Amino acid sequence: MLEATPLTDGWTLRHGEESLPAVVPGCVHTDLLASGVIPDPFLGRNETEVDWVGRRAWTYEARLPEPASGHEQTDLVFDGLDTAAEVLAGDRLLGRVRNMHRSYRFDVTGLSGPLTVRFRSAYAEAEAVRGRLGERPSAYAEPYQYIRKMACSFGWDWGPTLVTAGIWRPVRLERWSTARIARVRPLVTVEQGVGVVELRVDVERTRVEAELTLEATVGGQRTRAAVQGTDAVVRLEVPDPELWWPRGYGGQPLYDVELTLHHGSAPLDVWRRRVGFRSVELDTSSDVHGTAFTILVNGEPVFVRGVNWIPDDVFPSRITRERYRERLGQAAGAGVDLVRVWGGGIYESEDFYDACDELGLLVWQDFPFACAAYPEEQPLRGEVEAEARENVVRLMPHPSLVLWNGNNENLWGFRDWGWEERLGGDSWGEGYYLGVLPRVVAEADPTRPYTAGSPWSGSWRRHPNDPAHGTHHSWEVWNREDYAGYRRDVPRFVAEFGWQAPPAYATLRRALPGEDLAPDSPGVLHHQKAEDGNGKLRRGLKRHFAFPDGDFDRWHYLTQVNQARAVAAGIEHWRSHWPVCAGTVVWQLNDCWPVTSWSAIDGDGREKPLYHELRRLYADRLLTLQQREGGLVLAAVNQSREPWTGPLVLRRMSVEGEVLSTATLDLAADTRAVAAVRVPAELEPTGPKDFLVADAWEYPRSGEAESGGGLRALHFPVPDREVPYPSPAFTVSLVPGGIEVRAHTLVRDLLLQADRLDARARVDRGLVTLLPGERVTIGITGWETPDADTARRALYCQEPAR
Repeated sequence: MLEATPLTDGWTLRHGEESLPAVVPGCVHTDLLASGVIPDPFLGRNETEVDWVGRRAWTYEARLPEPASGHEQTDLVFDGLDTAAEVLAGDRLLGRVRNMHRSYRFDVTGLSGPLTVRFRSAYAEAEAVRGRLGERPSAYAEPYQYIRKMACSFGWDWGPTLVTAGIWRPVRLERWSTARIARVRPLVTVEQGVGVVELRVDVERTRVEAELTLEATVGGQRTRAAVQGTDAVVRLEVPDPELWWPRGYGGQPLYDVELTLHHGSAPLDVWRRRVGFRSVELDTSSDVHGTAFTILVNGEPVFVRGVNWIPDDVFPSRITRERYRERLGQAAGAGVDLVRVWGGGIYESEDFYDACDELGLLVWQDFPFACAAYPEEQPLRGEVEAEARENVVRLMPHPSLVLWNGNNENLWGFRDWGWEERLGGDSWGEGYYLGVLPRVVAEADPTRPYTAGSPWSGSWRRHPNDPAHGTHHSWEVWNREDYAGYRRDVPRFVAEFGWQAPPAYATLRRALPGEDLAPDSPGVLHHQKAEDGNGKLRRGLKRHFAFPDGDFDRWHYLTQVNQARAVAAGIEHWRSHWPVCAGTVVWQLNDCWPVTSWSAIDGDGREKPLYHELRRLYADRLLTLQQREGGLVLAAVNQSREPWTGPLVLRRMSVEGEVLSTATLDLAADTRAVAAVRVPAELEPTGPKDFLVADAWEYPRSGEAESGGGLRALHFPVPDREVPYPSPAFTVSLVPGGIEVRAHTLVRDLLLQADRLDARARVDRGLVTLLPGERVTIGITGWETPDADTARRALYCQEPAR
């Protein structure tokens, strides 16, 4: 039977004449940090102090154990090497590698003694390839497109430049005899109510004459097949399987598949995975609105409530199974049903996809190409095809994986960013996205759809980022416009859009120890990587609020509010146009270090107000007031499995709290549908002193309303800076598990920043608006010394213009 032994102990990292302890899996930066050689690059401006690390060659050393008897072959298996390296056993060169996204297997039968992995600087490797193949344009000055490595380790507009090297995934010895299972491609389908698992198996042999059989089980079904040469096909059928669904549509039953390779009665090797029975299609048909981009699971069209995912740490070897589960659990808790693994990162570990399988999170997987023209010549072309084949097959068992995407923004970049002229006919990646990658997916895994890029309109006959066709990225709004610009059009699928805000206060305090915080203080600016990022934050604020010059705490609060407002403007508009618009994927869920960015969860794992706003925006049911041609419209978005009926209460109110007029309308939204009703003209707000409230329940007349007791939509017709808000008056009291806030005036955008109470504290809600007489309970965890006065000082809300 094949024996696998981890080879993780005893590694050292050579640093000059010194050998430092090395953790495998790990990387050079984390080993140097653990030994006190470098400062924490996440703190202050230390990132610049460790730039030298990525520009040096590094050597890892260990020992191969003495050969074990009883097996014919011993393989040394690396699940991931980052990135350009040569592997030696003693003086014998086992091989050279140049791809972070692949695994490697070397025959070390009979070998023992010194084991060495010599890493070349990723810069040196990339610049050598650039020298051979010529210059290609990109969004950043770093040479990431010349090496098959996590692009964002070279820095991004939200990430530090920390160019890693190391044995970043597990390494082991595998000892075996006669034969082993080399590769399994599980094609999982549902055919006329029957679950089918077709296992296409490749076998490696030491003895070609040995008669081999395969035995497979799934869902109580068992079958055997003979191996002819080095391959075989094993097919199992499961009657009436329970279907796997995305969260909110059904359950996530998973079936254990076990495949055993036998020589006679002796088992030689076992392959085990979990699968889910479901079908997935991508509707890209033409209609009167353009070209659709709608994901269907088990025949059910899904409005995608998505987030973009970046590597959760710039040092990916530090991301544990528990951390994946925490972060993805946060996504599910926000109502997310799809996570897009963005193309400047990595193919994530099995732990990521396992969690998505269990949580019912659909996965859109980019191939790792982002924001650059990529050469198509050797040595890159062969590496691209090899990594694609390996990872398509590796991820095939996961029912959560529903879409392969060729690249991020490269087709768009070729057309709009001046690349075509600069390239002068040189290769730039089109052959990958429209040739190699769709061919690999079709050959290896025909059960899943492929799209050439994001954004992509489906054809060069149209602009790549045409909102009427396929996927669309909406970045003009953040870069140049007010977020009202999101309402200008109805894209078929919004795969990227977002708005920045700083991380939580406690995160900034940890990352910038001792700094006098200000929007333009040195550390804050260093942890803002976007071009003119603070300028865009400032301009975005000034469109809506009086800018709080000299008041960092107020700036911090208002930028958080503006981020939530901006994202809400887009999602509410686009969801109200389902099924023409079939999804929104917010940029971005997470961060890889403490930074001002577009994330909903900051680099320390703290949830921004945007996170809590997503819980409202991505709930099955959403009320939204939309200004459309002819007047104000109330849209009831119902993505639940039940019809949504009942009264809608509308009130035009003054900012002083007086009810100026009311109306009750009937709500009737079908399952997975949107119902829209025109707001009566007499209820539309007429100026800065009044606003509209819509509630999906009969408003209690006692004045003791609990905010959140139903669904609510608000419409203020002018920017906040023009609203004559009253001085907010409210009382705060302690209740079990949190605090209660009771409003005596209109209190808009009330926010408790729990990390100002205690760095470990968390709250169960974000921004909330209270009408006079209403109250809200805010749950708090991790607060060791509750005190009402302290809580009041951590509460922020809109105030009268100064």
